[in-house]
Amino acid sequence: MEETPVRVAAIDCGTNSLRLLVADVAVDVAVDGAASHPTRLVDVLRTMEVVRLGQGVDRTGELAPEALERTLAETARVREALLEHGVPLDADHVRFVATSASRDARNAHLLVEGVRALLGVPPEVITGAEEASLSFLGATGELHGEHPGPHLVCDLGGGSTELVLGDRDVIAARSVDVGCVRLHERHALSDPPTPAQVDALVADVRAALDVAAAEVPLERARTLVGVAGTVTTIAAHAQRLPSYLPGRIHRSALPVAEVLAACDDLVAMPREQRAALPFMHPGRVDVIGAGALVWREVVARVAAATGITQVLASEHDILDGTALALARRAAAAAGGTGGVVP
Repeated sequence: MEETPVRVAAIDCGTNSLRLLVADVAVDVAVDGAASHPTRLVDVLRTMEVVRLGQGVDRTGELAPEALERTLAETARVREALLEHGVPLDADHVRFVATSASRDARNAHLLVEGVRALLGVPPEVITGAEEASLSFLGATGELHGEHPGPHLVCDLGGGSTELVLGDRDVIAARSVDVGCVRLHERHALSDPPTPAQVDALVADVRAALDVAAAEVPLERARTLVGVAGTVTTIAAHAQRLPSYLPGRIHRSALPVAEVLAACDDLVAMPREQRAALPFMHPGRVDVIGAGALVWREVVARVAAATGITQVLASEHDILDGTALALARRAAAAAGGTGGVVP
């Protein structure tokens, strides 16, 4: 086998942040020229900027002009980064996925048109099922053999939360509209939230989890993996890290009791105290309380259903899954056995 690297870029435009991953993906090529599944990502560049695209979408059903302006300004910076790192601006090498806020907005075509004009590649406003599948691919690619399956991946975003159960392949998935930005705005959380606000938000989350559990058999999970910024920030808090240290957060296995305590602690903190935490991104300060309430309910529900005693946090998520899926698509187009990709 000869190894051919492919450089790809994945862009995840969520409700709260816009993230970029430029990575070299190893593609094994057999002597007859057939390409097999690429499975290994080597990071070249990762960036994240809070653009809050979903500002007001839950209330208005539209992308706010200022939110769209912030997002396209960041996309212009992404374009410069792609050119700097030698990524061709075409659909074979760049994939831009937009999630919950864009799914919900009547005027999402403005985002599509703006991104196409900047990158030459139209963004994909993906379904909740596609989002779940890509998150699962990114989060579990390196877990097989180390942590028992089936794995339940929870991608806790700004507008929605995806629950995906699978082993090598996805068994069941469901996206529900409970995310940190959406719920923070919907319940107009004070600083810190009142008991009545907490109760109302938790009722929303529990109702959403009832819907998800009707399609995703949570009790079959043997490993719970949480991904995205809310989860990784809570993992940093549970470990009392001196700064945001991805190497300490990624694949950390924390006792359920410690995760729940970290969630409660963040919910009870006033804004000034949250902002002073050395690992807290400024763009998460106002919404981390709502996110912590969602994660607390997910962890408690899964622990009660399965008896799991620890929770994994992963830095690899939909961004990594998108990059892998893009590379597999390229491998399949080159005549390999890429198979079905999300």
